[in-house]
Amino acid sequence: MGLTKQYLRYTASALFGVIASQKGNIVYVALRGEKGRYVAVPACEHVFIWDTRKGEKVLILQGLKQEVTSLCPSPDGLHLAVGYEDGSIRVFSLLSGEGNVTFNGHKAAVMTLQYDHLGGRLVSGSKDTDVIVWDVINESGLYRLRGHKDAVTQALFLREKNLLVTSGKDTLVKWWDLDTQHCFKTLVGHRTEVWGLTFVSQEKRLITGAADSELRVWNITYIQEQATDPNEPESKKSKGSPAKAEQTSEVDETSDLDETPEERLLRCNKAGSIMREGRDRVVTLATDRTGRILACHGTDSVLEVFCVLTEDEICKKMEKKMRKAKKKTKQKSEEEEEEPEGSVEMSLQEEIQRVTSIKASAKIKSFDLILSPKGELKATLLLQNNTIESYILTPSAQVPQVVRASKITIGGHRSDVRTLAFSSDNIAILSAAAESVKIWNRSTLQCIRTMACEYALCSLFVPGDRQVIIGTKTGKLQLYDLASGSLLETLAAHDGALWSISLSPDQRGFVTGGADKCVKFWEFELVKDENGTQKRLSMKQTRILQLDEDVLCVRYSPNQKLLAISLLDCTVKIFYTDTLKFFLSLYGHKLPVLCMDISYDGALIATGSADRNVKIWGLDFGDCHRSLFAHDDSVMTLQFVHKSHLFFTAGKDHKIKQWDADKFEHIQTLEGHHQEVWCLALSPSGDYIVSSSHDKSLRLWERTREPLILEEEREMQREAEYEESVAKEDQPVVAGETQGETGLAGKKTIETVKAAERIMEAIELYREETAKLKEHQAICKAAGKEVPLPVNPILQAYGNISPSVYVLEVFKKVKSSELEESLLVLPFSYVPDLLVLFNEHIQRGSEVELLCRALLFLLRIHFGRITSNQLLMTVIENLKKTTISKVSEVRNVLGFNMAGLQFLRREIEAKDEVTFFADATDRFEEKRRKRKKKEKLVLAMV
Repeated sequence: MGLTKQYLRYTASALFGVIASQKGNIVYVALRGEKGRYVAVPACEHVFIWDTRKGEKVLILQGLKQEVTSLCPSPDGLHLAVGYEDGSIRVFSLLSGEGNVTFNGHKAAVMTLQYDHLGGRLVSGSKDTDVIVWDVINESGLYRLRGHKDAVTQALFLREKNLLVTSGKDTLVKWWDLDTQHCFKTLVGHRTEVWGLTFVSQEKRLITGAADSELRVWNITYIQEQATDPNEPESKKSKGSPAKAEQTSEVDETSDLDETPEERLLRCNKAGSIMREGRDRVVTLATDRTGRILACHGTDSVLEVFCVLTEDEICKKMEKKMRKAKKKTKQKSEEEEEEPEGSVEMSLQEEIQRVTSIKASAKIKSFDLILSPKGELKATLLLQNNTIESYILTPSAQVPQVVRASKITIGGHRSDVRTLAFSSDNIAILSAAAESVKIWNRSTLQCIRTMACEYALCSLFVPGDRQVIIGTKTGKLQLYDLASGSLLETLAAHDGALWSISLSPDQRGFVTGGADKCVKFWEFELVKDENGTQKRLSMKQTRILQLDEDVLCVRYSPNQKLLAISLLDCTVKIFYTDTLKFFLSLYGHKLPVLCMDISYDGALIATGSADRNVKIWGLDFGDCHRSLFAHDDSVMTLQFVHKSHLFFTAGKDHKIKQWDADKFEHIQTLEGHHQEVWCLALSPSGDYIVSSSHDKSLRLWERTREPLILEEEREMQREAEYEESVAKEDQPVVAGETQGETGLAGKKTIETVKAAERIMEAIELYREETAKLKEHQAICKAAGKEVPLPVNPILQAYGNISPSVYVLEVFKKVKSSELEESLLVLPFSYVPDLLVLFNEHIQRGSEVELLCRALLFLLRIHFGRITSNQLLMTVIENLKKTTISKVSEVRNVLGFNMAGLQFLRREIEAKDEVTFFADATDRFEEKRRKRKKKEKLVLAMV
């Protein structure tokens, strides 16, 4: 066997440069006992917790691969639910930062997440049009609700009723009865997509935001409430609550589009509209935790804030209005009687008052509000330009003043990074975007310099790493000093965009290429500064090469004899550096060559094009060695690893790939970016790669000592493709169940298939061991003496447990959220053995809850086949007796424990009260002693 070439694996090392991603929402989280200080934001696949006061990152909730699309904190503030692009949901603990619970049910991105008021249930709405309710405590799915015809945009639990309301891009708002799991009412009063909804006025009003400038307000009347007190006089209702009076008047209107024959739970009638200042669609509509403050924003940079009046405030306003009305009528005519109270009404605009508008520095993507007990409103905004801003205002003030409390900007660029460079010592990283140049420390990932610049397209570190040069979109060369962070010099180098810059191998100068069809040669020189006392670095143009097409990329050969120039006509021209005479033309690409690089020995040149191909050429004769289909979209950047013929490419298909230019093989793919990769830079040592993307992130990749074997890599890739295909297969169908409004919460994944396989293997082992035991007993009987039984190594590893206990152990290891789907995949031939084992374990009282849950699910999905099997009837009868008795025992134990805990709580509360009064008495006695002592001193002095 011949020696194989050994490669070393590159792995993801760090993510930086991103403050907050735009796909998800921003939320306040309670951390370290403080509210209104820390915010959670999506950051690609992770979640960052930022301290808005210090502008520091305090916690990172590590994700896997998919991008975060939705966040929701639990009511107790201890957990954070995170929804992802692939439809999965993870619940993280904010104390430990670990995600222990995972829910898989959606097929597309999670659009909205919401807890109920106790935090026991979680509802998720997705782009796949489904709504799923999850049991957070049991870590399992409850049911799936189908009905929307487009993506679900918002879902909210009602606090007092077991109801759910959802909105979608199908213009519908649906009301769901969670007791019967069906949609009992649909609001069809919207003509466009419903992007948000929220409750105000103690859930008696619903506000919806659509793709126009109206916020529609709906009055909600609960039928049960009306039925409880039908004899209440109408005058009393209107007197007690004007809002209720308005509701009852609205209820009589039966001509609305949303009226349906079935109104057994509630009525929902349109009360009116509140006009927004923005003319575009509502992006986010939400209230604070108290429901007192309502805010919304569109696709612009203005957050509109409204205040919802309470019933007491409405009553005061009504009384004030009535007094004014009485005064007016008295002035008009003294003989005329008072107007009836019902004639004075509150308009919707008076009940929901506009407070102010918050103007952010860029377009708003999401916001969250928190109202302090003192009445101070804090609003945190997630902006489109990778920024978080926090504002403070007092809504109750006569003229509310909006004050910006903090702004987190230093950790990233405002726009996409278009150029990257490494310093010669591998320590500093340069990144430049449309507005600034930043220098990062590679080891700490901290930004150490930020310098304003024009739209940067290319960059390099000047030899010595004390200055950097930036090439801009306007054709200028900008020279910056890193020590002072100042702009030393700006030169108008090209008439069009300056696309490429390449340092000469002798490090005395560089070459630039631009859209003005010119290649210009520059040399470094020392000139006197403005004071004339010291010398500083400058640049001087020495030569110019005029070409027929726009120049996209330029590269020196390592010996500085040749210069490669990529042109807009899809060719690469090679010139002699000293005479500028034409040497070779490399043609073959169908679209322009966007990037290229020459190997360290000058033997090969690799070119990457917008036609998605990479071509490897020999520089001696200009022959094409191989053409590789590299990416699924344009190849944006290409660079050789130092002292090797390995090179990296990055493309618009979100991937970075490593190639071998000698063997023409694809070595590995670095996946992590969620959008187009614009550029990458390799460190001079080849140990590090830094890449930038349209998702605003910078990623650092590190070369490990782990060898990479191509055959294993291909095998892993095939396994991943197989797992993906398994997950995309049709979902198993439950016999007898139709595709109605409700369904199972989970979905088939590779994990559920593996869990089912483990259960099948355990049952197979149980069957084998049972057969062996019977055979052994027969041998012992025939021999008339005890013969030792060989122990199964698997059971021995578990501590010599019995086969039935081993099956239970395997069952316990199946994730709670995947149990139903795993049993659904399980073939029926294994079910009879499972029922026998369930009966055995439930009789012992072990894992009663888990086994009863699995038993009831198996009976539900295999009911016909189980009841028709005569052999199982005795097992079912035994299970009926044992489950009822054992479940009753478990309930009794739980009830006893609950009563004991409540008793202890009462004892502790009583003890605290006694202690409090004892402390108060002691303090009173001490004060009296001090007063008497003081009186004695005064008397003595007198």
